[in-house]
Amino acid sequence: MGYGLAVDIGTTCTTAAVERDGRVGTATLGDRTTAVPSVVLLRPDGTVLTGDAAERGAAGAPDRVVRGVGARLGDPVPVLVGGTPHPVPELMAHQLRDVLRMVGTQEGAAPDTVTLTHPAAWGPYERERFGQVHRAAGIDDARVLTEPEAAVAHLASTGRVPDGALVAVHDLGGGSVDATVLRVGGAGATVLGVPGSAPGLGGAGLDDVVFAHVDRALDGAVSAHDPADARAAAAVVRLRQDCVLAKEALSTDTETVIPVVLPSVQTAVLLTRGELEEMIRPWVGATVAVLRRALRSADVTPDDLDTVLLTGGSARIPAMAGAVAGLGRPPSVGRHPEHAVALGAASWGAERTGAPGRAGGPGSADRPGGAGGPGGAGGTRDPGEAGGTSGAGSGAAAPDRRRRGRVVLGAGVLVVAAAAGGGLLYGTSGGTPPGAVVVTSEAPTVPEAGIPPAGGSPAVPVPAVPAEPAAPGSDGVRPTPAAPLPGAPAAVPPPAPGGAGAGHDHH
Repeated sequence: MGYGLAVDIGTTCTTAAVERDGRVGTATLGDRTTAVPSVVLLRPDGTVLTGDAAERGAAGAPDRVVRGVGARLGDPVPVLVGGTPHPVPELMAHQLRDVLRMVGTQEGAAPDTVTLTHPAAWGPYERERFGQVHRAAGIDDARVLTEPEAAVAHLASTGRVPDGALVAVHDLGGGSVDATVLRVGGAGATVLGVPGSAPGLGGAGLDDVVFAHVDRALDGAVSAHDPADARAAAAVVRLRQDCVLAKEALSTDTETVIPVVLPSVQTAVLLTRGELEEMIRPWVGATVAVLRRALRSADVTPDDLDTVLLTGGSARIPAMAGAVAGLGRPPSVGRHPEHAVALGAASWGAERTGAPGRAGGPGSADRPGGAGGPGGAGGTRDPGEAGGTSGAGSGAAAPDRRRRGRVVLGAGVLVVAAAAGGGLLYGTSGGTPPGAVVVTSEAPTVPEAGIPPAGGSPAVPVPAVPAEPAAPGSDGVRPTPAAPLPGAPAAVPPPAPGGAGAGHDHH
């Protein structure tokens, strides 16, 4: 019996799911994780590496690494690597081709069907370019659906949302924040209004906030390192890993310690959940503004919604769920929200091929093991334990014909810009170095636009959330050409994609 494959190529992270005999589970793409960073390494000899392999080789050839390429799909200007232009669809095809190879090896055969996902905000030009991606990867007839439709398909497959329900999908990915309102129906979900999207507002910036907190706590010792010192550069990369892990830990713990092992200083910095929440407060507010804009475009109020489905790694951040709950509707947060899109796409693809069962049935990804559980297809598994779609106070209520109205909302919410490009590194948790002194510090509030933080330091530049997104399906106006992605290494090594939320982020 064959199987169906679904792939979600996000801005910072790529995930996949397999459906076989009505069972859906995540595919293991990484060395130690189910997800892989959306990274491409182009060597001078023509060899192309992606994912973890590209990440391992990045330190030796930082000028030949391309990160977050999916965000550039709408840009017709090729990416220059080593003086050679590479079209963005070609780079994304390398990522997709490697996913097909890895999953094919695990499953023992190529998939019968392939389903791909993309942002709902894409217009005709981006969608046409996305078609080039799967064709270049050797797939002529891939099924394609939007990420929020896939996320709702996963929620619906668990039986937790009835037909006719009104759901807002709030996708908190590593590279962007997106919000879409959908009506659930028997034939699938229908997008209402214009999806809200804020590229650059993704969770990757939160890791930079934690990294900057450590640097401040150590009086600038981290940023003062010599970038030409290979040992110091490697230590900074590891520190970024530990900043990611610290932020993830604060989704369940109230405090955590970040080890610092630089040539010039060996210590540890304490970070509490309260400090983190204060630092990211403007970001949380900006993400909610994106959601409100999507609601306004769909001409619905929060009271009209049955639930707000949080997806992406940053969905695990407690302050995020609290902010959404403050709108008056219960948020739904899966145990593995970063995989909701891929799992839903696999379920959606199976239904369109008449595969037996649904993802929410026995042996689904919402049970331990997923498709790769005992007796299941090898090479697939649910991440960690079972991955349900409801969290505390979550779950979709039955639709109740609530009053609909238009919400008048303010615009202009601002958020701190990411200090370094790219996404995040995977890594193992590091404990406090022996004999280290734990340094505590007050976490400064992220400054509002133009207001310098305490101490007289200049304010961090902040981008405004766009007032209105371009309508998807608009007449395919070609975007203004942008400069090629920079290849030169930064003074502080940029983080590698892989998990910008409280969990591995993507998009």
